[in-house]
Amino acid sequence: MSVAEPRRIVLFRHAKADWPQVTDHERPLAERGRQDAAVAGRKLVDTGIPIDLAVCSTATRTRETWKLAVHEFPQRPKTVYEERIYEASPGELIALLNETPDDVRDVVLIGHNPGIQGLADILSGRSDGDAGERMRRRGFPAAAFAVVSFEGSWKSLEPGVATLLDYWAPSE
Repeated sequence: MSVAEPRRIVLFRHAKADWPQVTDHERPLAERGRQDAAVAGRKLVDTGIPIDLAVCSTATRTRETWKLAVHEFPQRPKTVYEERIYEASPGELIALLNETPDDVRDVVLIGHNPGIQGLADILSGRSDGDAGERMRRRGFPAAAFAVVSFEGSWKSLEPGVATLLDYWAPSE
């Protein structure tokens, strides 16, 4: 693929987690989270983005979210579980995405707030339609996702270079 072709990143926050007596990293999804993750998967399929690579936090709730969401996909993309996503800042997430091979066009990053929302805000220099307004109004609740697009190599990804194309949250 040419680096001149637009690349897309789906920034996907894990679904609603439960609060049992386990470490934060091991928290599973709540029942509502399991339902919302499947709905989010269907909505991701509806975007028509052919995801090449999924990069998912190693936390239990993100792995469960992705397992339920990807079940809705016609074809499962390659999935990498990355411990650096857990508690990562937007800058750390950009550094991680900068490592993506240039033959990958479309990526879904499954992670946590405040990093995922911060990354959507920082990357998006502009937005299409009302996606930016909806994201500002709703915030980034559990199971929400934003789609951003940029041109260039993955190494060129930096604040302000992307366009926010789409935003979805379970209550949308």
